[in-house]
Order: sequence, then structure tokens, then C-alpha cells
Amino acid sequence: MGLTLFLIITLTFFLVEAQPGDYASFYVLNPDLPPDVKEKIRAAFGLDKPLWQQYLIHLKNTFTGNFGVSFGHFPRPVMDVLAERIPRTLVLFLTATAASFYLGFFLGKAIAWRRGGLFEYVATISGATLFTAFTPAFALMMIWIFAFRLDWFPLWGNSWTRCGGLALDILKHMVLPVATLTLISFAGTMLLTRNSMLETIREDYVMAARAKGLPERQVRDRHAARNAMLPVVTSLVYSLIFAIDGSVIIEGVFSWPGTGMTLLSAVRSEDLPLVMGAMLFIGCCRCWLT
Repeated sequence: MGLTLFLIITLTFFLVEAQPGDYASFYVLNPDLPPDVKEKIRAAFGLDKPLWQQYLIHLKNTFTGNFGVSFGHFPRPVMDVLAERIPRTLVLFLTATAASFYLGFFLGKAIAWRRGGLFEYVATISGATLFTAFTPAFALMMIWIFAFRLDWFPLWGNSWTRCGGLALDILKHMVLPVATLTLISFAGTMLLTRNSMLETIREDYVMAARAKGLPERQVRDRHAARNAMLPVVTSLVYSLIFAIDGSVIIEGVFSWPGTGMTLLSAVRSEDLPLVMGAMLFIGCCRCWLT
């Protein structure tokens, strides 16, 4: 895990530094600023040091938990910015993961129990189609249909900083990204549940439950589905990994003010301390879940 995080930090640092200019360029290029002020700005951000020295400073600060001050949210520390954004990402993606898991498990056990019917073909084809959909295009289509054309949900913006009607407004903004994540990810759980159920329903205890005259629904839910759940629950961990990896895309498209959108804006503005902090959070989540 330590080596993985080291590689993440190193690659992130040099990829950001490979971009032309730096964060201070937004101020240094201002012709109205005198030269001494420009030098003070670069020194304040630590950009006047050689590249290797900047790298060692960031490496040391990262492993000691001192990410410094965010350039774009100056003078707020990086940890304060991340502490504000990480819960928003967790709320969104844990909700979407739970919804996709429940939908996939419900459909999977249903199509396995009624194998060969029209419902199985429709659910399988629909799930496979959505699973292979291009996420940004599908997200934009959801916005165009449900927010722009039907006007059921807000197009953009959020009210995390407001107090009045906060919970209801957050829920309104969560519906589309959660629905998008659920629709593009439930197929994996559905197909895995189906395969696991097909193996389970051949077991002796399922046949014994049927021989006792128990209702079909009780046999399916209490005897077959419960025992088929083990490999499906294991796959839930991997779905969390892919959900976190896709946070930049989903949060960027839906303007959700979480870690992914923060990382995207930080990369654009070359806010290196914030980029390092956000990437370390994503890297730690991935290493911990795997």
C-alpha cells in the first residue's frame, strides 16, 4: 500500500507540473502588478524553489499529513477543503451503490427464479446495454430529458452553503446522479445474482423446502436468495472502487460539489496541494478496498 501511494503521489506531482505555467501565473501575468509583488506571490506559494525541492517538500508533507494551504481556497488548509467535500462524495456514491446493489439483487433473483421468460430477456438486454453505455453521454442525456425537457429536477447548482430547505434541495440534486450511477452499474450485480441463484436452487435444502410445501416466494427469498448472496456481497466492495474512480466524471457532469469535482477544478487551476490531497484520498480508498 505504501508503494502504491508513493507512486500515486509522484505521478500526480509530475503530471501537474508538466502542464504549462503554474497557479501563480494567474497573478504573475497581470501587467498591473510590480515585479517585487510577483516574486512575493511565487514565494508565498513555494513556486520559486527548484522542481526537485518542491517535490521533496510535497512528498514530506503528504506522508506527514500536512498538505499545506490550498492555492485556490487560500488561506484555507487542504484538509479543511477535503473535510468539507469528502462527506458529499460519500453520501452520493454510497447511496448510488446501495441503490444499484438492491436493484441488481432484486432483478437477479427474479430472473433466475423465472428463467426463460420475457422478463429475463428484457432485464438482461437492458442491463447489459446500460452497463456498456458511455457514462458522460448517458449522464448528459439524463440531464437533457429530466432536467431540461421535463424540468423535473434542477439543471445545476447546489445549496450546500444555504440553510433554508437544505435537505430537500440536496435530495433534488441527488436524484439524477444517483439514478445515473444506479442504471449504469446494476447489471453486474443482477447477472452475478442470477448465476449464483441458478446454482443455489439446485441444492438439496431448496428442494427440501419445496417438498415441505412452502410458498414459492418464501423458498426463493429465505432459502435460495440468502445463500446466493455471499458472492454478490463480495462484489459490492469492487463496485465501491469503481464508483469512487468515476467520481470525477459524475460530479463534473452534474456539478456535484464533492471530491471528484474538487480534484477536477484543482487540476485545471494547478492547485497542487489540493490535487495531492484529493488523489491521496482516492488512492487510500482504492488501496483499502482492494
